[in-house]
Amino acid sequence: MTEIIENRNIGSSISFGNWKEKFLDKILQGDSVTLLKEIPSEQINLVITSPPYYKQRDYGGGIGNEKTVEEYLNNIMKVFNESVRIVKQDGSIVFNLGDKYENGSLLLIPYKFAIEALKRENVKLINNITWVKLNPTPRQFDRRLVNSTEPFFHFVKSNSYYYNIDAFMEDFNNNKNKTRTSEKLGQKYFQLIEKAPLSEIEKENAREELQKVINEVREGKIAGFRMKIRGIHAPAFGGQEGGRKIQIEKKGFTIIRINGGSLKRDIIESPVETIKGCKHPAIYPEFIIQELIKLLTKPGDIVLDPFVGSGTTAVAAKKLGRHFIGIDINPNYCKYAIDRINKVNKQVTITDLFK
Repeated sequence: MTEIIENRNIGSSISFGNWKEKFLDKILQGDSVTLLKEIPSEQINLVITSPPYYKQRDYGGGIGNEKTVEEYLNNIMKVFNESVRIVKQDGSIVFNLGDKYENGSLLLIPYKFAIEALKRENVKLINNITWVKLNPTPRQFDRRLVNSTEPFFHFVKSNSYYYNIDAFMEDFNNNKNKTRTSEKLGQKYFQLIEKAPLSEIEKENAREELQKVINEVREGKIAGFRMKIRGIHAPAFGGQEGGRKIQIEKKGFTIIRINGGSLKRDIIESPVETIKGCKHPAIYPEFIIQELIKLLTKPGDIVLDPFVGSGTTAVAAKKLGRHFIGIDINPNYCKYAIDRINKVNKQVTITDLFK
């Protein structure tokens, strides 16, 4: 059973000892920065979190109630600094922040944070993944549009970060993008070839290559293709030998084969979630967290959330066979998170980490 471990004061000299016994598969109540200092460097595979938003809600203390944006960002950066320290060289850090209007103007807090993170830490920003809310708060504004997106910033410490792109949105793409072919496949390109200012030899070669790639799609060898024709389409960029631009210049056309499923885009569409009986005012979708955990970790890896709130990160990690660590300053949120976690059937033991 998951339990709350109360925060204790730590002195200037930290003895890490068997830190896993205290942290692994636990929810800890206390200050994030203080507790993170008890974890040795480069031990965590993924830090993923959504810190309290600036002056948006009453989270029951801690970060989010600062008087200025600068103070708020400084406090967030303290947590980010420790997150960078404890993440492995092949690990990742994902922070989700919301924005705030003040005097009728957006403060651009998420992007100010991202810029500060890149300035202060030796990290790289791999993606700004956009969460598109399918059910944003139904407000009516006369002078602005309803906000329906939030960023998830994906940072890494090195180029060797773990990345399982095939697992990201796998079920969604399998269901949505079944290969479908019809008799009309490629017909528009045959028509464009006839209209193009190409020589007869170039046109014949283009028709042969087009029919070949159509057959590849129908045989399931590739998912699809695009064709660019000289005099019909805009010139391609890049001048490398064998590149699209050179092929168009020399042959009169180029064909771009699309392997596998749909493109893995930096957008996730998901509704805002609510959980019956949960008093936490801001729950980010478990679906998004699951997809990012699958993308950035392996089974048995350690996922840490320094602002665990209602426990969504821990729940998602446990369901997917990862170890979790959750920290929150609010004891009521910790108790609720533990209740959610204990209802999850999948339980990972510490021995899984060493298999």
